[in-house]
Amino acid sequence: GMGGISLLVVEKTMKGVETKRMDCMGVWASGTTFVTFDDVEVPAENLIGEENQGFKYVMHNFNHERWGFVVQANRFARVCYEEAFKYAHRRRTFGKKLIEHPVIRAKLADMARQIDATHAMMETITYQMCTMTREESAKALAGVTALAKVQATKVFEYCAREAAQIFGGASYTRGGVGEKVERLYRDVRAYAIPGGSEEIMMDLGIRQAMKEWESAQARL
Repeated sequence: GMGGISLLVVEKTMKGVETKRMDCMGVWASGTTFVTFDDVEVPAENLIGEENQGFKYVMHNFNHERWGFVVQANRFARVCYEEAFKYAHRRRTFGKKLIEHPVIRAKLADMARQIDATHAMMETITYQMCTMTREESAKALAGVTALAKVQATKVFEYCAREAAQIFGGASYTRGGVGEKVERLYRDVRAYAIPGGSEEIMMDLGIRQAMKEWESAQARL
């Protein structure tokens, strides 16, 4: 259970530890690795913190980890928008620039409004993180940070797709004018899944709201 988990430093060079680099869809520089442990002996002095407190340590960092995903995902969504906006001013179809087609402007508008809304949500959470104590923010911001991660990764995915549509075939090849969009399209899943998948984050956000509501009702 939660009270029976401890954190240990396991060295890669320890006997019984094997690692194998994994090829992933995106974020190729991440170094994602499959690790196997075969009767590995770890000395007691490699314990991190106190015994059986590992789960608490992991949970203590979740809000900031997810906040980091929000920041990165929204920045990458903005890159998709910026690249598509600039490309739409250069590329010409049917005798005029892409930006002169209403359907392209509508795509860019949808991207911009979602990015800025997500950025505002991120700034609000950031301010609260900076003004609350660590204990206060861990409790009060868990749900809203989880929902912000969902918002950011869904907006990132939307912007990557719409930018790819604007670039057309140029976003399908690795390299060239659409290389940033092509790469970011592959990177989306590396933000939507780690740190808590969208489905888990949405459920967490509502469960936290339920707890707060029940607590408020009890005080009436």
